[in-house]
Amino acid sequence: MKEALQATGQALRTFVSDVVDGFFEIMHNGFALVGLTIAFAVIALVARPDLRHAGEQELVGWLESRKPPPEVTSLKPNAIERATAASPQELPQQQAAVAYWLSKKYRVAVEPLSVLVAEAYSLGKGTKLDPTLILAIVAVESSFNPFAQSHVGAQGLMQVMTHIHGEKYQSAGGTLAAFDPVTNMRVGVKVLQECVARAGSLEGGLRYYVGAANLPDDGGYASKVLAEHERLRQVAAGRAPAPTPPGMRAQPLPVVAPAKPEAEPQKVALADVDAL
Repeated sequence: MKEALQATGQALRTFVSDVVDGFFEIMHNGFALVGLTIAFAVIALVARPDLRHAGEQELVGWLESRKPPPEVTSLKPNAIERATAASPQELPQQQAAVAYWLSKKYRVAVEPLSVLVAEAYSLGKGTKLDPTLILAIVAVESSFNPFAQSHVGAQGLMQVMTHIHGEKYQSAGGTLAAFDPVTNMRVGVKVLQECVARAGSLEGGLRYYVGAANLPDDGGYASKVLAEHERLRQVAAGRAPAPTPPGMRAQPLPVVAPAKPEAEPQKVALADVDAL
């Protein structure tokens, strides 16, 4: 019996020893196989840059997929650079007075108005147009709403007919720039210059601007612009302007094309007062 137990113990020890030796042999061979695989992979990637590039793209894509999605409400640190706004305290006294007065009358924040007032004065200096006239047209056309659009397609602060004057926006990247306040104002001033030059007078130019050059009546448009212009001039001069008469609103006009002379073709209505 004792000899049988000894034989069984010896057999078990032999079995366990064989299993352990086999395990280490397999692990050794496995590591060797993994090493060979890695070596062949490295050689293949060195010999085939395209495979290496594809592998890098796969890895980058996998890492990107593992990133948590950004928050929908996250803010951009450079958003302030795109804002059309400035402190009115940075304006000259005259321009600041105009900005505050317009802000109160049209219920628009004074910060974006500060940018528009400064731009109007800059444009006025370069075009010999009174900056308060430019601002008066903006007030009458859109009440300083940069996203205003009439039923005939006049757009932006100065209600320029974008589909007619689209070429004027090309240097700014296209007609969507009509909704950038500063760009729209610059294009509107170009159109106004053309109208005044064609008509030979400011009042006549305003009739062209609203598309009423060949109509017996401009619906009160020129009178309204000139009245607002005078009020803004008084504000800029430091005087209290006369109050706006009740019901002082230009009547909507049909948008028509002026008659075309033989020498020079006229342009279709440049703006539409009905956008108010």
